[in-house]
Amino acid sequence: MRRVTDIDVLDGVRDRRLERPDGRTVAFTEWGDPDGTPLLRVPGTPGSRYTVRADRSGWAARNLWAITTERPGYGASSRLPGRGFAEPADDLAAVLDEVGVERAHVIGGSGSAPHQLAFAARHPDRVRAMTIMVGAAPATEAEYAALVGVNAEAHRLVASDDLDGFRELLKGLRESIVADPLAAFRDIMDKAPDADRKVMTDLNWQAAFVVSMREAVAQGVDGWYDEGLALERSWGDVEPAKVVTSVTWWHAAGDANAPLSAAVRLVEQLPDAKLVRFGDEEGHFAPYHREDEILDELLSRG
Repeated sequence: MRRVTDIDVLDGVRDRRLERPDGRTVAFTEWGDPDGTPLLRVPGTPGSRYTVRADRSGWAARNLWAITTERPGYGASSRLPGRGFAEPADDLAAVLDEVGVERAHVIGGSGSAPHQLAFAARHPDRVRAMTIMVGAAPATEAEYAALVGVNAEAHRLVASDDLDGFRELLKGLRESIVADPLAAFRDIMDKAPDADRKVMTDLNWQAAFVVSMREAVAQGVDGWYDEGLALERSWGDVEPAKVVTSVTWWHAAGDANAPLSAAVRLVEQLPDAKLVRFGDEEGHFAPYHREDEILDELLSRG
C-alpha cells in the first residue's frame, strides 16, 4: 500500500533563485519542458515554491512548463517587511524575465488572488490569461465571522491593531504545522465542509501539502505575518479597473476560507472577468479534483 512517505513530490522539480535590485532573493521552481507552454503558478497563503501537485500527469499531458513562485519571507525568499501586493507582483515579472518568457498563462488560488490581480494591473503585457481559484477578496465583518476560526481570529487581531497577538497566533500555528502539518490543518479547517475534509484524506494531496507548508514556514512566521497584514490593509494595491486581461474566477458557496459573496463583489469590478461556481456543497478545495477542466479553460484563452 502506498504511503505519504513513498510519494516524491519534488521529483523533477528544479529549484531556482534570482536576486532583485534591492538585494532580496526570490526563489521559484520549474517543472517540465522549457519549450512547453509556460504556466506561471502563484501559491496561496501560506505557500512556497514547493506548492506543486504530487500527480503532475495533467501537466505532462498538456506539455506545460510550470513555474511556481514564492513571495517574500516564505521558504528561501528574503523577507520584505511592510510590503503590500505591488512588490510581489513586480517579482513575478522579474521571474518571467529570468526564465525568458514574455507572456504566460497565470493561475493561483486563495491568498494568491490580490497578488495575481496586482500583477495583471501592473504588467498587463505579461499575462495571456488568468485563472483565480477560491480567491481571497475584501470581506465584511459578517463574512469574516463565518470563516474558519483561525481566519476570523486573525482578522479580529489585525483589525483591533493587536499585532503582537497576531504574531503569537501565527507562531502557535507554525509550531503545530512543523510538528504535524496534517493534524494542524485539520484543526484549522474547523468549519470546512465534508467535501474539503474528503480531499484532505487523499494521499497525493497530503504529500504535496506537507512539503509545501513546511517549506513555507521554514524561516519562521515573518512572511506569513507580512502577508496577513497585506491581506487586511493593502487592497489599494489592487486596481481592478486596470486588470484588462481575461480572468476566470472559480469559487464555491461552501468555502469557509474565502467567502463567495466577497469574490462576487470583486469579480464585478474587473473589466473582463467571469465567475464560475463549483457545486454548493463544495468548499475551498473544490479545484483539487477539477484541475483538468480548469487548466483547459485557462489555456483556451489567450
